[in-house]
Amino acid sequence: MAAFDEDGEVDLGISLEAVATVVDLARAIQGKEESDPGQVSEDDNSEAALLQEDPEDMTEDALRDFIAELNQDEQASLIALAWIGRGDYGAEEWDEARALAAERNEGRDAAAYLMSMDMLGDLLAEGVAAFGLSIEEVER
Repeated sequence: MAAFDEDGEVDLGISLEAVATVVDLARAIQGKEESDPGQVSEDDNSEAALLQEDPEDMTEDALRDFIAELNQDEQASLIALAWIGRGDYGAEEWDEARALAAERNEGRDAAAYLMSMDMLGDLLAEGVAAFGLSIEEVER
């Protein structure tokens, strides 16, 4: 199980704010991928038009850079949270999941790995929820 700090809160090895940032960026990318270019009408302000890929949009770059700037332990925590959210591990297996994530992440590109996961934002949110926490309550 995840370690608890002196306040009785779960220590995931990464701040909920950092996880929330990754969730928000991943969901923004997912929203773009799900929008249908055929729905774009002459209204450039329509939801479909706004969700389409813009050459100046830096969402994917922002997510990649944000993950790359995290330290190795934080990256391993993100990977382990995604695995828990996906159902590969349970919250009670946190230490095992995090150790394996750290081992597999060594010398690899954590951002590329995480960004290759379908529904990354939802997986991370589910992983956090497995510990009784919520991304939705984190101030942004």
